Amino acid sequence: MGDMRIIKIKLAGQDAAIPDYGKLDLARDYALPLRDTLQRPLLDLRISVTDRCNLRCTYCMPREIFDASHVFLPRAELLTFEEIERIARLFAQLGVRKIRLTGGEPLLRRGIEQLIEKLARLVTSEGNPLEIALTTNGVLLGKKAQILKDSGLSRVTVSLDGLSQETFRLMSDTQVAVGIVLDSIEAAQAVGFAPVKVNMVVKRGVNEHEIVPMAGHFRHSGVVLRFIEFMDVGESNGWRMDEVIPVRDILDRIAQHYPLEAINPNYSGEVAKRWHYRDGAGEVGVIASVTQAFCHACSRARLSTDGKLYTCLFAGEGMDLRLPLRAGATDWMLTHRIADQWALRDDRYSELRHSDSERDRAKVEMSYIGG
Repeated sequence: MGDMRIIKIKLAGQDAAIPDYGKLDLARDYALPLRDTLQRPLLDLRISVTDRCNLRCTYCMPREIFDASHVFLPRAELLTFEEIERIARLFAQLGVRKIRLTGGEPLLRRGIEQLIEKLARLVTSEGNPLEIALTTNGVLLGKKAQILKDSGLSRVTVSLDGLSQETFRLMSDTQVAVGIVLDSIEAAQAVGFAPVKVNMVVKRGVNEHEIVPMAGHFRHSGVVLRFIEFMDVGESNGWRMDEVIPVRDILDRIAQHYPLEAINPNYSGEVAKRWHYRDGAGEVGVIASVTQAFCHACSRARLSTDGKLYTCLFAGEGMDLRLPLRAGATDWMLTHRIADQWALRDDRYSELRHSDSERDRAKVEMSYIGG
């Protein structure tokens, strides 16, 4: 210990002297996968690559808040691709197996395929390839599907909240034609993404009449359609409980036309409950974070566009990784910062949302940390 090197860096504008323990030795320092206070493992990382979007979905970026006067993050505050790659590599060494790129709309980030190439070269702590996924609104996907596939993207999920132009316009507040998104889904399938997943947020009084038509449209298509309860994410979407359509009701509506049967999850901790059509026409999923909270199995960490680590979609504050990273922190220092934050994690907002302690707590916007 007497020969230990001291590294001098600046943190929050102040000089700091931090010991450098040398090469990171995960076998020495950690039992993997990392577990939080509720014994939930760290297995998944969601990375928001931009806070900008080309739609104004009412449940995520309502136009009255995110209007022409809204100030988005300056480019200098965004993590560079090299910084994202470095942080992602540390998460992979700590047990993360899957990375999902989100936004905002991730395909608005110039050169996103270059980032995918970098991430696709990373391996898990066990030496296996990382799964690299991306969630998009589909507007730009058709033009980029081939290059995304060639860059190493494993899977793609498209957000689509209705088939009719009127419903699509109401939910996404756009003049973009819904046909562009539908064509993009087919383009993604054509280049080899399988299965493509489609997420539909269901909001009472707006698009619940599209539940059965959406199910009918994607039967026999190879697309996995997933229905998501309208959630109280962030502070700007005006969420009310009476606008939530419980997934039980969603499944009942579908089953009246197309009988369903429950099937097992793909892996432990999968958030979507899976069902398939009894006639073999495909699969649907439901994500019930409001009426059937799954906090007990949540294994996700989230990295914001400007490098803050959040341990819950409904968190109020994140831990800054960009500041020490740009100040010269070693991998050892960053890894311990991440691991210590996860070890302290006790988030379970969805299970407690109606309690006095959680009801009025400020929450970060979904467009900032990704859904």
